[in-house]
Amino acid sequence: MSAPATARERARRRPSTIGTGAKLWLLLALVVVAVCAQMTVGRSLGAGEVWEVLTGAGEPTARHIVVQLRMPRALVALGAGASLGLAGLLLQSALRNPLAGPEVTGVTPGAVLGAVTATGLGLAGWESPTAVVVAACVGGFLGAGLLWLLAGREKGDPEQTAVYGVLVSAVLAGLTAVVLLVAPGELGSVVQWLIGSTEGRVWQHWSLLWPWALAWAVAACSLAAPLTLLSCGDEQASAAGLAVGRARGAALVCAVALTAGAVSAVGALGFVGLLVPHLALAVFGADLRVTLPGAALIGALVVCGADAAAQLLSRLLVEGLDAGRVTVPVGALTTCVGAVLLLVVARRQGAGQG
Repeated sequence: MSAPATARERARRRPSTIGTGAKLWLLLALVVVAVCAQMTVGRSLGAGEVWEVLTGAGEPTARHIVVQLRMPRALVALGAGASLGLAGLLLQSALRNPLAGPEVTGVTPGAVLGAVTATGLGLAGWESPTAVVVAACVGGFLGAGLLWLLAGREKGDPEQTAVYGVLVSAVLAGLTAVVLLVAPGELGSVVQWLIGSTEGRVWQHWSLLWPWALAWAVAACSLAAPLTLLSCGDEQASAAGLAVGRARGAALVCAVALTAGAVSAVGALGFVGLLVPHLALAVFGADLRVTLPGAALIGALVVCGADAAAQLLSRLLVEGLDAGRVTVPVGALTTCVGAVLLLVVARRQGAGQG
């Protein structure tokens, strides 16, 4: 390579003393811990009462809270986090841009616009939740298409693509605001997509999310080998016999579909899809056959852990302020923490290039 390697590339090549299988099992164990924490930090029931329900005992009210409210909420958080982690890694690999992510490439704002339009204008209702996913998909493809037209097929440099992504996201956010002005009475029902929250997620949301996420996750993992070739450059990938445009297009379709499914279930969780790929690449390296499943696990861990932290913070605020009910959306927490981590990543990228 003529240009000096970036910090991201050096992290990909760094040898690891822990086996890949051990890392995956460790992540899976951490996910289980996060799920246990998420199900026990609520205000209504303690860990002992939750354990009684899980072992087949407990009062009817406790069983209803655990089985009908907390379990689907945890599962939805896992599915949405895994989807966003995969989507972010697909975007960064296909565009060869470490600053790409559903949040800053117009995909998440577009999916939010689709979901808000479907519900706010009465184009879809809770009686037909599949229509929300379809509308979110259409909006996600709209955002990705606008970025594609602005950045051009060559995509330019990462910074230029990021700037175009911010512009597209701003335009789509403005359109979302227009929809809310047209239907102000629906603000309460669509605020979950604007901020991102797992509050009130029930089995219906999980039943809608998991088949969609599983199908597109399998499709995404099948692209691991082509995307690994793409990371070497278009010329090298073409020389190896890869149809570059087809592989990149398939990866973008999978990324938009995974993002749309997550947004339709929990809304816009800020910075999850942007930062999880950096963690996955640092842990597992450049071989996407391993890094894609790793990104799914890390995404599930991040969202589930953030939701547990948000619930704990809500309980502390209620006790400290003596308020009747205070709810901290998980999307607000991921956005605040993610913004700080993004600054750290950006500084390290700049130091590596310098």
